[in-house]
Amino acid sequence: MRLLSALLAGLIFGAGIALSGMINPAKVLDFFDLAGTWDPSLAFVMAGALAVTFVGYRLVLRRAEPLFDIRFHLPTRRDLDPRLIGGSALFGVGWGIAGFCPGGAIPALGLGQPDAVIFVGAMLGGLVLARWLRG
Repeated sequence: MRLLSALLAGLIFGAGIALSGMINPAKVLDFFDLAGTWDPSLAFVMAGALAVTFVGYRLVLRRAEPLFDIRFHLPTRRDLDPRLIGGSALFGVGWGIAGFCPGGAIPALGLGQPDAVIFVGAMLGGLVLARWLRG
């Protein structure tokens, strides 16, 4: 049941990303083009996601335990270390260059977009390289 609920959540997320147009890298890149063809729709998508997440966490965390696990798995660390800051910066630069993040690239991959294939391949290569460098 855990796997099925994860699959359902991923499908809902992917459908939302596709429906909002965020699988189109040009739409994402237009958000970053403040002096040109600026498109604020990404900000609205993010605000909507934050609102749903805020309400969802408030409702779910009232429960004693999750439906499909024995406990909630919430982050406990609150410090900002160099790896977190560097990874966040690398993510942002990559997103600004490619117009894809993993959340948009996976649904685009499912629709057969060639750019998504290249992005996901590079992303997987980066994950392998990062694990190899960590030793």
